[in-house]
Amino acid sequence: MTLTTPAAPAAAKKKKALAGVGRAREFGILAALVIVVAAATVKNPNFLFSGDGWRDLLLTPSILVLVAVGQAIVIITRNVDLSVGSVMGLTAYLTGRLFIDVPGIPIILVVVAAVALGCVLGLVNGALVAYAKVPAMVITLGTLYAYRGINVLWTGSDRVNASDMPKEFLGLGTQQVLFIPVLSIIAIVVLAAAAWYMRNTRGGREYYAIGSDPAAAELYGLKVTRRVLTAFALSGALAGLAGVFYAARYGSVSSQAGSGWELDAVGAAVIGGIAITGGVGSVWAAAIGAMLLMTINRALPILGIPDFWQRAVVGVLIIGAIVLDRVLAVRQKRQLIEARDES
Repeated sequence: MTLTTPAAPAAAKKKKALAGVGRAREFGILAALVIVVAAATVKNPNFLFSGDGWRDLLLTPSILVLVAVGQAIVIITRNVDLSVGSVMGLTAYLTGRLFIDVPGIPIILVVVAAVALGCVLGLVNGALVAYAKVPAMVITLGTLYAYRGINVLWTGSDRVNASDMPKEFLGLGTQQVLFIPVLSIIAIVVLAAAAWYMRNTRGGREYYAIGSDPAAAELYGLKVTRRVLTAFALSGALAGLAGVFYAARYGSVSSQAGSGWELDAVGAAVIGGIAITGGVGSVWAAAIGAMLLMTINRALPILGIPDFWQRAVVGVLIIGAIVLDRVLAVRQKRQLIEARDES
């Protein structure tokens, strides 16, 4: 008679424990967001209890939510995309130029063109990472400057102004449905679709498997190259859509549009619990991290905190998130060893 070990129950318990940790992390970020909003509202009730205050609370993070979702997918595969800010700037300027150079062009075609350009630029990143086997941080740091250089060369000293774009398009940056900005609704729909894909499809689960152990994923027969390409393409496409949002929201696009947003996207993902070592996190948490980051930037000046300390607070949040991820990783490794010894 052979004896069987309770490996499956142990694995199920581990998976349930990790899911519980993830939910606790998301709840903690959401609680921090509520505290920041409450503190700023107590100091200045107009921060929340006014038409513009409520609108800005939802509208301002919408652009970063899109970029952070794409960044989260890439980081989950144990990579990083530092070019998203430059991609966003390029697609924002493309959006304005299309309205100028092709009068009467339908808005939907402009959106498709911007998303397609972002997707192509993302694929360039993915191909260099997947086939050249160069670390993503190095590759995308190079394309950050390359794409920004193309943008500066194309734009020059020119600027797209609000008067150059249709009122219907600019209306997307201010219109609301039941007190919720249209851009926020679109961002929520994209976020929900990405979350469903990552949680309920084989492709989404393979991103996590690749990020957890790329070598094991290769041995298991997963299409690692294909998934890495897709992750970077999605990141680029979402950055392209964010470029359209940027043009609609601010109505003015220069060669510096999107500058620095790549760091905000990485910060939002990390604060939201996406492990920088890959394989852990959810796009919902990255979106909450984006909301927290942008809300802090709006709230701290109201609370009378100088600019230096505003940046320091964000830096402390990022460092704290990384330290927490490391502590959780060590704890999970210890639990794995204990489960193996028990079995």
